[in-house]
Amino acid sequence: MAPSETSTPSAASLRAALIACAKAGTARAFLESLPEDDAGRLLADWALWARPDQLPPLEAQGGGPWSTWLVLGGRGAGKTRAGAEWVRGLASGTAPFAAAPVSPIALIAETMADVREVMVEGVSGVLAVHPRGERPRWEPTRRRLVWPNGAVAQGFSAEDPESLRGPQFAAAWLDELAKWKRGEATFDMLQFALRLGAQPRQMVTTTPRPTALLRRLLADPATAVSRAKTADNAFHLAPTFLGQVMSRYGGTRLGRQELDGEIIEDRPDALFSRPQLEALREQEAPPLARIVVAVDPPASSRAGADSCGLVAAGVDTAGVVHVLADATEQGLRPAQWAAKAVALFHRFSADRIVAEVNQGGEMVRAVIAEVDPAVPVEQVRATRGKFLRAEPVAALYEQARVRHAGAFPELEDEMCDFGTDGLSSGRSPDRLDALVWAVTALALGPRAGAPRVRGL
Repeated sequence: MAPSETSTPSAASLRAALIACAKAGTARAFLESLPEDDAGRLLADWALWARPDQLPPLEAQGGGPWSTWLVLGGRGAGKTRAGAEWVRGLASGTAPFAAAPVSPIALIAETMADVREVMVEGVSGVLAVHPRGERPRWEPTRRRLVWPNGAVAQGFSAEDPESLRGPQFAAAWLDELAKWKRGEATFDMLQFALRLGAQPRQMVTTTPRPTALLRRLLADPATAVSRAKTADNAFHLAPTFLGQVMSRYGGTRLGRQELDGEIIEDRPDALFSRPQLEALREQEAPPLARIVVAVDPPASSRAGADSCGLVAAGVDTAGVVHVLADATEQGLRPAQWAAKAVALFHRFSADRIVAEVNQGGEMVRAVIAEVDPAVPVEQVRATRGKFLRAEPVAALYEQARVRHAGAFPELEDEMCDFGTDGLSSGRSPDRLDALVWAVTALALGPRAGAPRVRGL
């Protein structure tokens, strides 16, 4: 299936041949048979090698054509490569990016140094992604790229929104938008300049931050959103990098933003805040005097029902509570959540299970006893609303008397979204409920105390 020696195969035919040979198990032989120029063109065929999140989406999140393609990704997730390849595809008029060359194109970063060193000359920048013979000419004094076919891309700094008055474009690539200090003004000026061609479009590549501009784009039905984690690009990263950063930052607010590409926000009226939780995080708990497993059983196990809150925590001899695990899960039948609670009890050599009995009374004790009759169960009953029950626990956090032994992203999301009217989603805060029962039992309840020390 080697290409003909008398003709130059197209990129599409090379791609099809490689895929066919891969299915037949002869990909290595096919690649070894290729002339150097054809092999280079195949390696430069981005549509073949890109992940789905690095290729233009078919439609906006509201349906129909998109005007903004927002790529949210962790550090090193391949966002810059995706942006550079999109610009290359537009300038050359290559499918699936464009049916004909698109020009002029705006390249915008926070500073002109970022435009040059990242977007243009960087290891994943526009110059690097082009094969030999197709590379555009970089004119640094004019801050522009010029392709052999006449297409042009012009560089701009977000520090100078007014520089976008006058020029006009058919497309734009905006890099690291979330860190632009004058983001709103620069973005708005660009929208007036995107007025050429049948369908002006812009691509935004950024590690997310909870900025007003990013929220605006996410809420726009004409925006198409792609997401990528740092781990998705592991093949192209240093072997030790991912393990080191995941070990140190995985699950933390910084890690979820910088590695997983998530937008992490605090609710203004929430009882807890993310900076507070980050300050109270520890790698592991010290020797503990008492450990409990708190269970907040669901009223039903049907699809869409509340989760079963399951949280393990312990208290040290100084009276500081350490959260050890969040094993909350949705859709569990009574026998399943009881088995999971007992397993957590034995895993941490806990003293007892603390179970809310508003939803089931003696049934809660009975299903736990069916799994292991030797497990002590303390039944607690809610007599006040969730917010009132959580307030004393929040006060302990403010006093640094509760710490998190590790990262518990879903639990911490609930904590930082819990206000006077509950969660913003309207759902039950099952993880937080279990946490409140555990901390109350260890530090606020009538049996709070530390009779004996144990190690984990």
